[in-house]
Amino acid sequence: MLSDLEWVITVENDAVNRPFITPWERVQHEGALRIPDTRHFIVEAGADAPRAGFVILQGLRNPHRSVELKRIVLQPKGQGLGRACARLLKRMAFTDLHAHRFWLDVKSLNERARSLYASEGFVEEGRLRESVRIHSAGGDTWDTLIVMSMLDREYDARVALGLE
Repeated sequence: MLSDLEWVITVENDAVNRPFITPWERVQHEGALRIPDTRHFIVEAGADAPRAGFVILQGLRNPHRSVELKRIVLQPKGQGLGRACARLLKRMAFTDLHAHRFWLDVKSLNERARSLYASEGFVEEGRLRESVRIHSAGGDTWDTLIVMSMLDREYDARVALGLE
């Protein structure tokens, strides 16, 4: 909701999260809220954390049934919230949205997220070498985006094995 955007922007720009994402301007978030192909979700983690993070999904109306996890930003780290969100998002993508492919890109420097996605069954498809500019006080540098995905049959196999 529009009323959540100030908080979303604050979370995106938090020094802990900023190196791992490319924050959007408020107007980008506002526009995305109006696009039927995109959904913003607030992640809630109980009464103590009514706003623990947010998620953006894109491609909800994609004719090829390819849904993108555009952004996931969580504030409490190291509490298993990322894994829980990944599992809920996979179930949503494949069960509710009937995706054939659920994909994301992740910065190579974000080893924690890359490890999580791999352990949750996402497969590396390729790399966009030095495609993201990283601004820092010591001078700008570049990072590589890693494209990862899961197909519906891979998800179904994980469900059959009791991994989901």
